Amino acid sequence: MEILVDLDAIAHNVRILAEHAGDAAVMVVVKADGYNHGAAEVARAALNAGAREIGTTTVAEAVALRAAGITAPILSWLNTSDADYASGIDADIELGVSALAQLEQVAAAARRLGRTAIVSLKVDTGLNRNGIPAAEFPEVLDLLEKLVADGVVRFRALFSHLAMADLPEHPVNDMQRDRFLEFIAAARDRGLEPELVHLANSAAALTRPDLAFDMVRPGIAVYGLSPIPELSDFGLRPAMTFRARVLRVKRVAAGEGVSYGHQWIADHDTTVALVPAGYADGVPRPLSGKFSVWLGGARRPQIGRVCMDQFVVDLGENESGVQPGDTAVLFGGEPGHPHADEWADALGTINYEIVCAPRGRVIRTHLGGTR
Repeated sequence: MEILVDLDAIAHNVRILAEHAGDAAVMVVVKADGYNHGAAEVARAALNAGAREIGTTTVAEAVALRAAGITAPILSWLNTSDADYASGIDADIELGVSALAQLEQVAAAARRLGRTAIVSLKVDTGLNRNGIPAAEFPEVLDLLEKLVADGVVRFRALFSHLAMADLPEHPVNDMQRDRFLEFIAAARDRGLEPELVHLANSAAALTRPDLAFDMVRPGIAVYGLSPIPELSDFGLRPAMTFRARVLRVKRVAAGEGVSYGHQWIADHDTTVALVPAGYADGVPRPLSGKFSVWLGGARRPQIGRVCMDQFVVDLGENESGVQPGDTAVLFGGEPGHPHADEWADALGTINYEIVCAPRGRVIRTHLGGTR
């Protein structure tokens, strides 16, 4: 089993996002190991294609990118109370702060090191998840003002995150923009001028140019999957192909059941292929009987229950002569291949979760780009 990651597709997608961004810079988000595509490899391809900055969740992710040779600005914005801020400061990582206590911790680490920490404030404009609420913002600004004056921190950016960007015309987007402007004004009133401000995720970057500000912060679109698949694919190219080789081919007689529970019973003599990939590898069990693979030049339906490490495909009379060793594409981006969006629709989820699923015994290989 393997996932192939096309770095040329990553570059293509970044160029599309840059076109939509206009004068705004592009920060490529590579959290969760680049949405399972390989954080360092994606970061290099994206920067070579014109991205200016990189985004991660944790300090550890950011520091790992530095160790991999990424020298561009890196933002880390989701850290627990025991985060190693000192390692981030030492590696010139921009630290996103979403609470007064975090700012205090970053300042303490900076003082211990005798270095200036690069700090950005993440504000809550309506997602009501991570971020500084408006009621707590004045207290944070009080401390930030002192820290900047003392040279303990450098105030780099102010940013927020959208809740309804996948519905571009929803009024909540405008509400969040207006609240964001109020946060920016409050900081400026204190003489705290951010070097840049940013709000737009993939969906907003592609559909709401008025929300671009100084920089857009796309994630899923970088990987070639639309943040609003029901609206458009925006010309994006999926970068991941999930595939496995057929283990064996055999005949099944009419009336015989296949896999646990015999949820599928042959209504005529047929040929089946066994594919050694299952829910331990990122093929969800609830997908049983709801997907197809590209095999032998055509779509072949999966039958019976998906098991921990295998599933079965119906080949009919096997006119194309599928045999052990042939490649079955579970999802990918080529014409005819099943798409990650199909899995997402069948499972009632989003394409983000699908590309993050391949794991365990799955080998990742990068193609194209300059590695």
